[in-house]
Amino acid sequence: MTPAAAAGGVSATGATVDRSALMHNYAEPAVTFVRGEGSTLYDTEGRPYLDFLSGLAVTSLGHAHPVVAEAVATQARTLSHVSNLFGNVVGPEVAMTLDRLIGGGTERAGGQVFFANSGAEANECALKLARRWAGPGRFTVVSTNDSFHGRTLAALAATGQFEKQAAFLPMPEGFDHVPYGDIGAMDAAVDPDHVAAVLVEPILGEAGVVMPSSDYLGALRSLCTERGVLLMVDEIQTGLGRTGRWFAFQHLGIEPDVVTMAKALGNGMPVGACWARAEVAAAFVPGDHGSTFGGQPLAMSAARATLSVMEAEDVPSRAASAGAHLRDGLERLPGVDHVRGEGLLLAAVLVNDFAGPACAEALQGGLVINAPRADVLRFAPSLLVSDADIDRAVTTLSRILARLLAAFGHRTGPDGGGGGD
Repeated sequence: MTPAAAAGGVSATGATVDRSALMHNYAEPAVTFVRGEGSTLYDTEGRPYLDFLSGLAVTSLGHAHPVVAEAVATQARTLSHVSNLFGNVVGPEVAMTLDRLIGGGTERAGGQVFFANSGAEANECALKLARRWAGPGRFTVVSTNDSFHGRTLAALAATGQFEKQAAFLPMPEGFDHVPYGDIGAMDAAVDPDHVAAVLVEPILGEAGVVMPSSDYLGALRSLCTERGVLLMVDEIQTGLGRTGRWFAFQHLGIEPDVVTMAKALGNGMPVGACWARAEVAAAFVPGDHGSTFGGQPLAMSAARATLSVMEAEDVPSRAASAGAHLRDGLERLPGVDHVRGEGLLLAAVLVNDFAGPACAEALQGGLVINAPRADVLRFAPSLLVSDADIDRAVTTLSRILARLLAAFGHRTGPDGGGGGD
């Protein structure tokens, strides 16, 4: 076998792709995609796939959206980068739009934005801002078990998935974790003499689309206000329409101090953002934080176009409607115990641990989804997905899950009933 064949992957011409120059921190891909349009991806052989993952909730307007593509092409021909030593005209406009969407879409919330290149970098900004705001001695950030905040060292330290930390110990100090949804544990952990902020996801996406109780975020807001610490909400996967509101925290009517976002913001262009209330953002002074590429005109033009289409299409309403249709279809599938999530961020919790085989068979059948847990299938299609595409995806899964259910059966607990979640 040639090194190229061993490395896997195929080129657009059908020749084997040599992946040996890439670091091996990703599993070898089962398929190589070369083109996308709307909710459809095409592999090296021209075979179509219905995309219900959106590059991990990134391409929320679908692939190669013409408005975003034209904006990027036009900006690339005009001015792509000048660094943050100088200004550009696009970034301030995007920041004002984000501030308005944080406020619900009509009036600005009165905050300020720092632009980065990814969700991890947006969270790095939030973590540094919390320490700068709180001052010496108060540097601890409390987050939750099973959370995911990024792969950079500080964001990884905030992440509550300890198996991801093990190879890189020791972690930076100043991070504590408590069980998700447990306001009593958070109450005990938030010592105002040492804690600067609480960092929380409104839905645990990478843990399998886990929902907290309806009063959890509100209780966190009250606790943080009482203790004088920041409430920082990680909306990197949930933000910008996916859950049926512009941001998931808006379902509960709370006001965070800091909100981080990325993924959907550029519809595929790498861009992240950290928003903070103006009085919190004022803790940063020139030189405290920066990014060579953050806020550059090319990325900002993609973000501006993406947000423009999102508002024109009213994607929160579309996500709520399409999400209800998808949820209804998933709940009827064989082998599905229950469905959780909001809008178009949904998880089908299976009656046994066959999510991995289901994903593999779905891919062979032309459907892209993923399995964040052995018993969970995650769905994050384009916010512009059609009912017809939803019906196609559900039909494909129905055949697959029926066969796997027959092969695996129901998981049984000590009482002989379904094991559940």
